[in-house]
Parts: sequence; structure tokens; C-alpha cells
Amino acid sequence: MYLIDTNIIIYHLSNGIPKTAHRKMREIFKRHFNISVITKIEVLGFRKHTDTSFLTAQQFLGYAKVLELNEPIIETVIALRRVHKIKLPDAIIAATALRHDLTLITRNTHDFDGIGIKTYNPFA
Repeated sequence: MYLIDTNIIIYHLSNGIPKTAHRKMREIFKRHFNISVITKIEVLGFRKHTDTSFLTAQQFLGYAKVLELNEPIIETVIALRRVHKIKLPDAIIAATALRHDLTLITRNTHDFDGIGIKTYNPFA
């Protein structure tokens, strides 16, 4: 099972996923389209959206299972930020992946080094 990071959603919506990863990413979006609530906020809150791009993003994310914040995820975020230098949105995404035992799909794997989550980079 997978958790899809914000940057992968943005690349997907702009047709920026490498051709070599298209088949695998299509399958993941079809069967394991999980995102953190922070990814929904980041994607839809992008201030440079046009009306059309906002609607497209909103429709696309409508197919996702949005994993909300809960107390175990919050406690994991706190623990991660006390030990690692990690931005709050990344800590929320990492904690969500950890608590749900999901592989994080991200281009920015280095942002999650050393915190114990599995990652997959479709650009590698």
C-alpha cells in the first residue's frame, strides 16, 4: 500500500511523471490512492490555480482516500519533530505513512531520510 506525496500529485496533474513510471503510477492511483490531509490542503490551496486547474485537482483528489489527522499521527509528528529536522507538512506526511504502514511515493526522498519510512521515487 502507498501514500502519495504532494509533489507526485502536482507532477501527475501537469503530466510530469516520467514515462517509465506511467504504468506503475496508473496502477497505484487505481488501487492505492491514499493521501494525507496535508496533501489535500497543499494541492488545493495552491494560490496560482486557475479556475480550471483547481477544478481538475479537486476532481482528481475526489478519488483519493484522505487519511485524516488523529491522535496517534499527531503524537508521531511530535516525536519526529523532536528528533529530526523536518518541516511540519513533511512530518505529517511521514507520520501518516508510518502509522498506516504505507510506502511514501515522493520525488523528495531525501526529505524523509533516517526516519524509518519506506519510499518510492518514480523519477529514480
